[in-house]
Amino acid sequence: MFKPMWKALVCTLALSALGSAMAADPVVIKFSHVVAEQTPKGQGALLFKKLVEERLPGKVKVEVYPNSSLFGDGKEMEALLLGDVQMIAPSLAKFEQYTKTVQLFDLPFLFDDISAVDRFQLSPEGQKLLKSMESKNITGLAYWHNGMKQMSANKPLREPKDARGLKFRVQASAVLEEQFKAVNANPRKMSFAEVYQGLQTGVVNGAENPYSNIYSQKMHEVQKYITESNHGVLDYMLITNTKFWNGLQPDVRSELDKILVEVTAHVNKEAAQLNQNDKQRIVDAKTTEIITLTPEERNEWRDKMKPVWKKFEGDIGADLIKAAEASNKAQ
Repeated sequence: MFKPMWKALVCTLALSALGSAMAADPVVIKFSHVVAEQTPKGQGALLFKKLVEERLPGKVKVEVYPNSSLFGDGKEMEALLLGDVQMIAPSLAKFEQYTKTVQLFDLPFLFDDISAVDRFQLSPEGQKLLKSMESKNITGLAYWHNGMKQMSANKPLREPKDARGLKFRVQASAVLEEQFKAVNANPRKMSFAEVYQGLQTGVVNGAENPYSNIYSQKMHEVQKYITESNHGVLDYMLITNTKFWNGLQPDVRSELDKILVEVTAHVNKEAAQLNQNDKQRIVDAKTTEIITLTPEERNEWRDKMKPVWKKFEGDIGADLIKAAEASNKAQ
């Protein structure tokens, strides 16, 4: 009679001990990204790791994998959805197969500057986009700046006609393809890790990037000219697997939310300074001429590319485009 009770008690104690051991194991967040550690995203990932491990010791551990060392451009989203990583920060150009509305950020010459981008992202419309993919198991946590994009090539780009026939590397974005087709250039989809070699070997002749990407990936060594066009924004959406995020203990999730607010403010403040510093480093390297457009020249580029807005208005939403354009006027 006592043997079954004794066995049951032993099993209960064993399960309790196992449960305690399991509870003691920290939650592991693998944070994978495709850029260098000295970029805004790279620095943001490291700061997130530092603050999480300071404030949630023993509860959460963050592993950062930079420079496509774990998953590259083409695989990181799949890895997130499979649970192989818990956090990634893809370019906003990467979401069109999950929601068409985020294509808004690829529209050329929509935002006048990074302050306008900030205003829109903090608006109700911008915040709503973070939650627009939860039905696909993707939760947006924050927007991280990288900076305004500049065009680079091995010939001077002063007028739209200068781009005719050039092969421009683009991310996998229908909007960005149309942007370059609008100036009679040939867009070529290519993963970020392959861009330097593509430019070096002539597979592509030009690209579009913020200064921090150009410098950190040494693109200025294989591009003779950079046109300071500020024609678009290259920002990231920090995302997580919705099921993973909702499965966290509420107190842990709440603290992670607070940390992310702090890290995002730091990343977005530092991004502008880093781009300015890297622009100066490119100037000092004397490998590349930076072309400054006159207001008239910039307007010519804008006029050529703006019809792209109309092509994607049905997918993105006219009201959303209008709200984004309104952010150019400081309140």
